Amino acid sequence: MNPQLEGIEDIEGTYVFDVRQSVKSLRLNRFFWRHREPEFRALLARDFKAACDELKLSDEERTLVSNQDWLGLIRYGVSFFVLEKFARVVKMSNLAVYASMRGETLEAFLKTRRVPESA
Repeated sequence: MNPQLEGIEDIEGTYVFDVRQSVKSLRLNRFFWRHREPEFRALLARDFKAACDELKLSDEERTLVSNQDWLGLIRYGVSFFVLEKFARVVKMSNLAVYASMRGETLEAFLKTRRVPESA
C-alpha cells in the first residue's frame, strides 16, 4: 500500500481509489463507461442481464447496479465520473445521487447547501 495512504481507512467518508481498487472494479467501470454508447443503453433497457453478461459482472456487481447503491458503488471502487453516465440514464441529477449517498432525500440534502434553490 502507498505509505501516504496509511491510516486513511480511519477517516470517515474517505474511500481510496488506487491501483488495487481500480483493478478490482475494472469490469464495473467499463460497464458504466459503456453507457455513453446508444447501442449499449438500448441493450441495457431491453435486457439488463445481457448487458451485465457482456461485461461479465459478478453477482455482487449486478446487485450494486440494480439497487442503484451509489455509495456501495463508490466503496467498491467505481469512479464517480462513470457513475455520472449511469445517473443520467436513470434520470438522476448529481445532487440526487449525493443525497442518496448520505441517506437523505434530495429536499433534505438541499437544505444543507449554501444555495439550496440552485438545484
